[in-house]
Amino acid sequence: MSNISQSPYLWPFLDWSRISSYFLVASSAVVAYDWILTLGQEVELVWEQRCTLMTVLYICVRYIGILYCVVNMLWYLPLISMTNTGCAILWFILVSITVVVNAMLCAIIVTRIHAMYGRSKKMFIFLIIVLLALLIASGVMVLVASTDVSGVERVFSGTKLCAIVFVDIDAVRLHGTAWIPTIVWEILAFCLAAWIVIKHFRELRQHGPPGSIIRDCFTVLIQSHMLYFVAFAAVSCLYLGPLSPELSSSSSVAGGIYFGILNFAQPVQMFVLGPRLVLSVRDYHAKLLAKSDEAISITAITFQEHRHLSTSSAV
Repeated sequence: MSNISQSPYLWPFLDWSRISSYFLVASSAVVAYDWILTLGQEVELVWEQRCTLMTVLYICVRYIGILYCVVNMLWYLPLISMTNTGCAILWFILVSITVVVNAMLCAIIVTRIHAMYGRSKKMFIFLIIVLLALLIASGVMVLVASTDVSGVERVFSGTKLCAIVFVDIDAVRLHGTAWIPTIVWEILAFCLAAWIVIKHFRELRQHGPPGSIIRDCFTVLIQSHMLYFVAFAAVSCLYLGPLSPELSSSSSVAGGIYFGILNFAQPVQMFVLGPRLVLSVRDYHAKLLAKSDEAISITAITFQEHRHLSTSSAV
């Protein structure tokens, strides 16, 4: 049953929701634009290649992201009337997608770090054990915090909005701190990646050629990883903000802008920068193969011309 109110004291909450929805629409537009922009690369580098674990992870992250944006718009924008149960279902879908997609992105990062460390079995086992422990901890925290959550459809001055009611403030805090294990993982992953890159650069500076392919490959890896890490760190800091009771219960314009920025940053981090972790490496690999094939073709042509000239001279 909808909660209908005409109280002027609730108008700030309506303004708060409208401001947040602007950022939401912007993030959905960015996700859709990035998908259209990289569709050609996606067809060439993903769909036309043989199916691997990385291919499956990329497709899941990319297209679950589109589903996430649709559900998010149903949640924040007064497009259709929702029941209390419908609001709760939408919220659980959003939370579940966030947990699952972040786990997939962590798996992508494990694969990258494993490759950077020369496919070391010890490093792979270490990464898997740490990742599973942190993901289980984060999942349990989200599950416990979501146990007694209920959805409510509120109608303010004819505008229909979905809201979530937690059983107490501890559940709100537990839901916010569920990001901490993932933050620990990202910091660990970034430190491991940065350390091996610095180590390889030092070795290449001493012994390797200046235009080394290995140097270029590690540069591509660390650039995309650093951009993703910065975005994840920003989203994580924004998620820690609602731990403050003043901010979590605020319906001011500033609060709307804060949560609006969060609504913009999180989809961009997961569904724009996440897929680009895969595309950037595959694009570099494709260009490297193209240059290699071109060099082989030039060598073959030169050899044929040289052979033709030698034969002509003999004649």
